[in-house]
Formats: sequence, C-alpha cells, structure tokens
Amino acid sequence: MDKYICDICGMIYDPTIGDPDSGIAPGTAFAEIPDNWTCPECGVGKDQFTKL
Repeated sequence: MDKYICDICGMIYDPTIGDPDSGIAPGTAFAEIPDNWTCPECGVGKDQFTKL
C-alpha cells in the first residue's frame, strides 16, 4: 500500500499505521479512507494529499 503526504504540512499517511485517533484502522489504504477525513496535523481535506 502506498503512503501519501499532505501538501500543506508534510504529514505522511502510512497505511500500516492508519490514523487510529480519527477511527482509521491500521491496514486501511488511502483510497478506503472516507472523503470527509481531514489531516490530523493541519485539518485540510483528503484532496490535499499526494502519493509518495
């Protein structure tokens, strides 16, 4: 699974870790994250992430 980086703050979404604080379980691919998910660091939308 691919990692994605926030274009605004540089936070990296790693699917092996997920985002447990936001209810995203480890093993969740970026494409499977709900569209209303936001960056836990800066709050921008999922559309502001780029594949690494």
